[in-house]
Amino acid sequence: MRAVSWLKNAFAVPVSGPVVPTAAQAAVIDAVCREIVRRQMVLPAQMMLESSAPLHFLTGQLLRFFEPFLSVVLAPTAIQDFATFLEKQGAVEYLSQRLSELQGTSAES
Repeated sequence: MRAVSWLKNAFAVPVSGPVVPTAAQAAVIDAVCREIVRRQMVLPAQMMLESSAPLHFLTGQLLRFFEPFLSVVLAPTAIQDFATFLEKQGAVEYLSQRLSELQGTSAES
Protein backbone atom coordinates (compact mmCIF):
# COMPACT_ATOMS: atom_id res chain seq x y z
CA MET A 1 0.00 0.00 0.00
CA ARG A 2 2.85 2.34 0.80
CA ALA A 3 4.47 1.82 -2.60
CA VAL A 4 1.20 2.61 -4.34
CA SER A 5 0.86 5.96 -2.57
CA TRP A 6 4.49 6.79 -3.36
CA LEU A 7 4.03 5.91 -7.02
CA LYS A 8 0.85 7.95 -7.16
CA ASN A 9 2.79 11.11 -6.21
CA ALA A 10 6.16 10.22 -7.76
CA PHE A 11 5.73 12.52 -10.73
CA ALA A 12 3.48 15.16 -9.20
CA VAL A 13 4.34 18.68 -10.21
CA PRO A 14 3.73 21.33 -7.56
CA VAL A 15 1.20 23.97 -8.46
CA SER A 16 3.07 27.02 -9.66
CA GLY A 17 1.95 30.31 -8.30
CA PRO A 18 3.42 33.75 -8.51
CA VAL A 19 7.04 33.66 -7.50
CA VAL A 20 8.31 36.51 -5.38
CA PRO A 21 12.08 36.96 -5.11
CA THR A 22 13.79 37.99 -1.91
CA ALA A 23 15.44 41.42 -1.76
CA ALA A 24 18.86 39.92 -2.53
CA GLN A 25 17.47 37.88 -5.41
CA ALA A 26 15.61 40.91 -6.79
CA ALA A 27 18.83 42.93 -6.82
CA VAL A 28 20.68 40.24 -8.77
CA ILE A 29 17.76 39.72 -11.15
CA ASP A 30 17.50 43.45 -11.84
CA ALA A 31 21.23 43.69 -12.49
CA VAL A 32 21.11 40.81 -14.97
CA CYS A 33 17.96 42.11 -16.67
CA ARG A 34 19.30 45.67 -16.93
CA GLU A 35 22.46 44.37 -18.58
CA ILE A 36 20.39 42.38 -21.09
CA VAL A 37 18.29 45.47 -21.85
CA ARG A 38 21.41 47.65 -22.15
CA ARG A 39 22.84 45.28 -24.74
CA GLN A 40 19.48 45.19 -26.57
CA MET A 41 19.23 41.41 -26.23
CA VAL A 42 15.75 41.20 -24.71
CA LEU A 43 14.11 39.19 -27.49
CA PRO A 44 16.87 36.55 -27.74
CA ALA A 45 16.96 36.29 -23.94
CA GLN A 46 13.19 35.81 -23.75
CA MET A 47 13.30 33.20 -26.51
CA MET A 48 16.03 31.32 -24.67
CA LEU A 49 14.13 31.55 -21.37
CA GLU A 50 10.86 30.30 -22.85
CA SER A 51 12.48 27.48 -24.81
CA SER A 52 14.36 26.23 -21.77
CA ALA A 53 11.56 26.79 -19.25
CA PRO A 54 11.16 23.08 -18.43
CA LEU A 55 14.85 22.97 -17.55
CA HIS A 56 14.87 25.88 -15.10
CA PHE A 57 15.73 23.65 -12.15
CA LEU A 58 18.66 22.10 -14.02
CA THR A 59 19.88 25.56 -14.98
CA GLY A 60 19.98 26.52 -11.32
CA GLN A 61 21.91 23.35 -10.54
CA LEU A 62 24.31 24.06 -13.41
CA LEU A 63 24.99 27.51 -11.96
CA ARG A 64 25.79 25.88 -8.64
CA PHE A 65 28.19 23.48 -10.39
CA PHE A 66 30.05 26.32 -12.14
CA GLU A 67 30.00 28.59 -9.08
CA PRO A 68 33.73 28.13 -8.32
CA PHE A 69 34.60 29.31 -11.82
CA LEU A 70 32.01 32.08 -11.97
CA SER A 71 33.03 33.40 -8.55
CA VAL A 72 36.19 34.76 -10.16
CA VAL A 73 34.13 37.43 -11.92
CA LEU A 74 30.90 37.49 -9.87
CA ALA A 75 30.09 37.55 -6.18
CA PRO A 76 29.43 34.01 -4.89
CA THR A 77 26.34 35.16 -2.99
CA ALA A 78 24.90 36.64 -6.19
CA ILE A 79 25.40 33.34 -8.00
CA GLN A 80 23.74 31.42 -5.14
CA ASP A 81 20.81 33.84 -5.01
CA PHE A 82 20.24 33.65 -8.76
CA ALA A 83 20.53 29.84 -8.77
CA THR A 84 18.08 29.53 -5.87
CA PHE A 85 15.60 31.75 -7.68
CA LEU A 86 15.90 29.81 -10.95
CA GLU A 87 15.06 26.57 -9.17
CA LYS A 88 11.57 27.85 -8.28
CA GLN A 89 8.45 27.25 -10.36
CA GLY A 90 7.46 30.49 -12.09
CA ALA A 91 10.97 31.95 -12.23
CA VAL A 92 11.05 31.97 -16.03
CA GLU A 93 7.79 33.90 -16.24
CA TYR A 94 9.02 36.42 -13.68
CA LEU A 95 12.29 36.97 -15.58
CA SER A 96 10.48 37.39 -18.88
CA GLN A 97 8.04 39.91 -17.39
CA ARG A 98 10.86 41.81 -15.70
CA LEU A 99 12.76 42.04 -18.99
CA SER A 100 9.66 43.42 -20.71
CA GLU A 101 9.12 45.97 -17.93
CA LEU A 102 12.72 47.19 -18.04
CA GLN A 103 12.68 47.35 -21.83
CA GLY A 104 9.54 49.48 -21.67
CA THR A 105 11.07 51.90 -19.18
CA SER A 106 14.31 52.19 -21.18
CA ALA A 107 12.34 52.93 -24.35
CA GLU A 108 10.51 55.76 -22.59
CA SER A 109 13.77 57.39 -21.51
